[in-house]
Amino acid sequence: MHIAMLASEYPPRWGGMASTLFHLCGYLGKKGHKVTVITRSGKGEAPPLEGVDVLKVRWLKLPMEFTRSYGRTAWKALEKLHAVNPVDVVHVHAPMISWSEKQFERCRSRVAPIVTTLHGSWLGERDGLVMAKRLKEPAAWANPNDIAILLTAKHYARFERAAMRGSDICYAISHDSRNDFRTRYDPPDDWKCPVIYTGIDTEMFHPWPQDDADSVKRAREIRERYDAGHADSILLLAVGRLAARKGYSNLLRGFKRVHAASPRCRLVIVGRGHLKKRLSLQAARDGISDAVHIESGMPFEDVAALYRSADLVVFPSFYEGLGLIPLESMSSGTPVVTVDHGPLPELVDDSVGALFTMGVEQSMVQTILNEISDRDSLKQKGIAGRKRVIDSFSLVQESEQVLELYGLISS
Repeated sequence: MHIAMLASEYPPRWGGMASTLFHLCGYLGKKGHKVTVITRSGKGEAPPLEGVDVLKVRWLKLPMEFTRSYGRTAWKALEKLHAVNPVDVVHVHAPMISWSEKQFERCRSRVAPIVTTLHGSWLGERDGLVMAKRLKEPAAWANPNDIAILLTAKHYARFERAAMRGSDICYAISHDSRNDFRTRYDPPDDWKCPVIYTGIDTEMFHPWPQDDADSVKRAREIRERYDAGHADSILLLAVGRLAARKGYSNLLRGFKRVHAASPRCRLVIVGRGHLKKRLSLQAARDGISDAVHIESGMPFEDVAALYRSADLVVFPSFYEGLGLIPLESMSSGTPVVTVDHGPLPELVDDSVGALFTMGVEQSMVQTILNEISDRDSLKQKGIAGRKRVIDSFSLVQESEQVLELYGLISS
């Protein structure tokens, strides 16, 4: 089967969608399918994958409007590809490609049936930013992309509606996301939208091997790098793009109180974005700079090693379509505390971590303190989290379910 993947994010442009797509394409290629990814142009090359080709297309570098310009050039590339190497299925990854209903109709009639993944909605992103602004997250009105979402989400939401109506079948990455689309966009009565959870590469994200001297040494070195090498130290980790809706300013405010109660606690934040300077200044003003480390980014392998070296992952995001970070952490054997909102309760409960009230600092602080007070409980929750990912959120499960959809619409 020849699958054309249309997604505006793909390595070396990393993000949640890019990570998901990279692992999915790799699995499909290993299964003997031909995959052609049509994505935005940019510097660098994607890591090679068996059976996977990457076509880069031009795009207009304007907030939100890039989704339309990329959609147009992706369509032209798809037509040319199909003329030379016929495509069996077109897989569209919304919302970061904006096709009209006519473009969806043209694709179905001239190229191949369409599966659309609903990763999240622009209106949901907007609501997350509104929450971030209300809770005084820095730069909620300073970043051009965030401003564009706040001001134009309603306009671009019509392309999400077009995807729902123009695809042969859609699937959402969480029950919450499916309900979000159903509520906001009034789909037709015969709308087909199963839920297929994003799968995690459990071979990349895994716990340290037990009783392995090299692993023990590596974990100790990582913790010492962040001044968490003492036996009584606690290493907290937060991963994700440095953006207003991720809740990092609220996390720092909460961590100030956590650190006061547990002085050997350290916090590492890993993420690219425009907020590093602002967050560093906030940590300095609050007198916690020595206990906070902000990394602009690192390779997958290093992030994976950091996950399994941490004691607890904190994920305070105000909006997610699903939330890869908690799953990556759980797959690494590290428990998670996150918000009791959106799709996160579908992933996390008190057997693998804990939930706190979104946007309520005291709830977050107390939840973190409760979790780090019992190391035996953290260990057991880490084991349970790993099992949950293997049982319900594996890359194999996701990929096989996606292949079933391809079979339904291409037969």
